[in-house]
Amino acid sequence: MGKINETDNTTINLISNGTEITGDIKSTGDIRIDGSLTGNLSTKGKVVIGPTGKVKGEVMCKNSEVSGMIDGKISVGQLLNLKNSSRIVGDIYTFKLSIEPGAKFTGNCKMSESEDNNDGSAFTKPKEPEKTAEKTGK
Repeated sequence: MGKINETDNTTINLISNGTEITGDIKSTGDIRIDGSLTGNLSTKGKVVIGPTGKVKGEVMCKNSEVSGMIDGKISVGQLLNLKNSSRIVGDIYTFKLSIEPGAKFTGNCKMSESEDNNDGSAFTKPKEPEKTAEKTGK
């Protein structure tokens, strides 16, 4: 029997150079950005930020290859590949990281110990049980 809830990740969405999008994007397929996105991007597939691509917002995905710019947090469930022309201002959360000489990144990097969170979303779960425990434990 096959898996019923599996999605087909063969779809590739392209945001071309010269295209500007303002707003959040959610997808199950791969996405390539050569234009500009101001907003959050969440996908279960791969995100490619081309050399002319710019993202201002949070990126969550399974795998990513960055040649352009990201201004915001990026959470990758498996492999994040920073090419020599990439520029990231923000925190990186990933399982595996590959950085080419010339890539620039300003922020913190946290690497997970397991590949359980295959879309990067496990990094964004709020961690507030300690605060609520203080309030209820009078």
